[in-house]
Amino acid sequence: MILSSIIWTANPKAFTIPFFDHDVVWYGILFALGFAFAAWLVRLQWENEKLNPEYYDKLFIYVIVATAVGARLGHCLFYGTDNDPFYFYKNPIEILKIWEGGLASHGGTLGIIVAVWIYSKKVIHRNMMWVFDRLVVPVGFEAAFIRMGNLMNHEIYGHATNLPWAFQFITNTRAWQLGQPPVFSEPSHPTQIYEALCYLITGIICMWMYWKRKDYKYSGLIFGVFMIGIFLSRFFIEFLKREQVDFEKGMLLDMGQMLSIPFIIAGFWFACKGLKEKKKTISRV
Repeated sequence: MILSSIIWTANPKAFTIPFFDHDVVWYGILFALGFAFAAWLVRLQWENEKLNPEYYDKLFIYVIVATAVGARLGHCLFYGTDNDPFYFYKNPIEILKIWEGGLASHGGTLGIIVAVWIYSKKVIHRNMMWVFDRLVVPVGFEAAFIRMGNLMNHEIYGHATNLPWAFQFITNTRAWQLGQPPVFSEPSHPTQIYEALCYLITGIICMWMYWKRKDYKYSGLIFGVFMIGIFLSRFFIEFLKREQVDFEKGMLLDMGQMLSIPFIIAGFWFACKGLKEKKKTISRV
């Protein structure tokens, strides 16, 4: 039997903490699990290269703060609200209301870039690319966890499709959680899964490059491959997505695609630079 679509009825809420009446959502759980997994992998890399554990602990703090601040600022300054892309410019205090939702991966990436620049200058006293070639190795896995959190939230899904793996998402999740009947979308591309798979593959490739190929020896090579894998896949999958905010309607490229282009270009530049360095090193052996 061929499925016409998959009725997705997952509840974004995982459970409620007793006595505190506080809901714990799957998005938060998956975000935390992905971050913990990535942090563990970076620690293994640190131990593999016999690096100073104190430097690792500081990097962990820098990245946590930069990811949260950058992702929030990125959403507010790049996307705004559905009806007003400049809402947060006019109401900056609203940026602090992170509990109301709104994070952007491009903003998180920019925040990490700033954090690594500070970290490389103030803490480890090494080139930024030395840090990035190690830090990005497990990030693809974290990104995959986050996209699965979006799937649990019934958000960031694609245009209508008649493909057999199309999902019907609940469009009134908050009202549904309060007891109202669910309202389902048309059968749509589960773009959260598409992205999660691309990010997972990117993470596996970066792991292989680090542990098997020892490509961290060639400045920018792993970082460049990571940037290409993450942002090129994001660029193409955006064509299948519904607009996240109203002002994107009718645009040739949406905001996510336009923000991805500089990262893709940088990825190819660093990857080519790293490959040239690798070829020179091999030719000298």
